[in-house]
Amino acid sequence: MNEKILELIKRNTAEIVTETELAAILREKNIGEIVTYCGYEVSGPVHLGTLVTANKQLDFLKAGLKVKVLFADVHTLLNRKGDEKFVEEMLDYWKTVFKAFGLEKAEFILGSEFQFDDEYIKDVLKLSLNVTIKRALRSMQEIARDIEHARVSQIVYPMMQIADIKHLGVDIAHGGLEQRKIHMLARETLEDIEYKKPICIHTPLLVSILGPESKMSSSKPETTIKVEDSEEVVREKIKKAYCPISNENNPILQISRYLIFPRFGEFIVKRDEKFGGDLCFENYESLEKAFLSRELHPLDLKENVARYVNKLLEPIREKLG
Repeated sequence: MNEKILELIKRNTAEIVTETELAAILREKNIGEIVTYCGYEVSGPVHLGTLVTANKQLDFLKAGLKVKVLFADVHTLLNRKGDEKFVEEMLDYWKTVFKAFGLEKAEFILGSEFQFDDEYIKDVLKLSLNVTIKRALRSMQEIARDIEHARVSQIVYPMMQIADIKHLGVDIAHGGLEQRKIHMLARETLEDIEYKKPICIHTPLLVSILGPESKMSSSKPETTIKVEDSEEVVREKIKKAYCPISNENNPILQISRYLIFPRFGEFIVKRDEKFGGDLCFENYESLEKAFLSRELHPLDLKENVARYVNKLLEPIREKLG
């Protein structure tokens, strides 16, 4: 097993279930035959929080895995995130964004391309026989819109997500930590439809740029930075962002760690000579240390994070026109 490949797969993850299973599949299976997937509701603008999982998929591609991106159009409807016209309009936008971000070599799949097949429907029904309503709802707590008044469609949703893993031939299910409960349910129930339990890799959720009270969300534009935000808007949002002298719940440090370093490999702080001149950080840990020791001022950090975020988003803005 190549240790560099393993490190690439593991970096910037919050949890791997399980690392033993991951090591085993890397030993036993050809790297190019290992299938990983991540599914997305196409429910609104792509934002920096979304790009954390997209960045992880770039790591998977670099490692040589087969990457599948599921644009979950049916799930979006079931979770009451938009009507059919809205979802159809969003599909082209999401695909454009992901390709511009660097995922051209991933395989893009629409849920509606296979989720109405007879065998798929049979598997969803089989799964529903063995999962209680309470358990299905619990798995949706971090995902469902208006969970207190959940519709039947939102109970069908996790059964379909579990069936997706089988019908996409998945070895590694990937998502943000909000997907954990559904993934754990999948590991418990996939044998009911004669499929192996997947390895699950979860990436962190970015804190809202307003602070730790909420995560970044496209439904709350003030909490995040959208990929189509202009350079000026990005600078203004980051200038006003929550940024305590702490590595806990600090969105500016999180953006540096999970988006900037994986993409650019270093972080150069440009600043006036009278304030100490430029600084070059070759890894996130050194940046965090300088910030916590106050060698790096929050304003300098913010200004340079904004510069890198704009650099990250530039090819996406160009494609979106």
